[in-house]
Amino acid sequence: MPLLEIRGLRKSFGSVLAVDNVDLAVASGKALGIIGPNGAGKTTLFNLIAGGLFPDAGTIHLDGRDIARARPHERCMAGIARTYQIPRPFEHLTVFENLLVAAVHSRRMPEANATQRCGEILECCKLLSRANAFAGSLTLLERKRLEMARALATAPRLLLLDEIAGGLTEAECIALVDSVKALRTTGITIIWIEHIVHALVAVVDQLMVLNFGRKLAEGSPDVVMSSPKVKQIYMGIAA
Repeated sequence: MPLLEIRGLRKSFGSVLAVDNVDLAVASGKALGIIGPNGAGKTTLFNLIAGGLFPDAGTIHLDGRDIARARPHERCMAGIARTYQIPRPFEHLTVFENLLVAAVHSRRMPEANATQRCGEILECCKLLSRANAFAGSLTLLERKRLEMARALATAPRLLLLDEIAGGLTEAECIALVDSVKALRTTGITIIWIEHIVHALVAVVDQLMVLNFGRKLAEGSPDVVMSSPKVKQIYMGIAA
């Protein structure tokens, strides 16, 4: 049984069909990358999975349980966490305090247990040396790391990464990819939306392409990126 299974998912905003009959399945411990042009429905799909939006039709099952109508905090408690394209930490709290808030309030974890867990996450995300720095003083790469760390502090089984590499330099992007690779060794399941395709293909097992809310292609990264349809629609290369 997949950890996450979606069937026939649809969401419209007035006359705009943002997600149109999308199916996907991700096994536990695997990583799925999602690419597509701006307006393809990628972030709407994440909002449907995380609970920010309810679907008009279709099913969302997490570990066999229907969560399509569950509230965001219920999905968090069930093991779903997400990052956002623009990190918005609590700037007047320290890096460590940002994680502690996430750990204690999302899972109602005792503070003593949360403290140890947050230290482990900071080390994993290469933020341990910045633990006592105010979040407002961080570089963009450090903010991206903190965004990922705050999601991990909720102890998720499924981590949704929303353009976590956006705005980074090539060297910073490589450093972040290394961190995501390290996360994969822990067994966490990942779905990653990203415009920086080479970052995705360095990490994911499967790649899915959305276009105008519909699934255009899905398969191994090499096969998907060699598809004439993908080259034409996503990269602007004539078939």
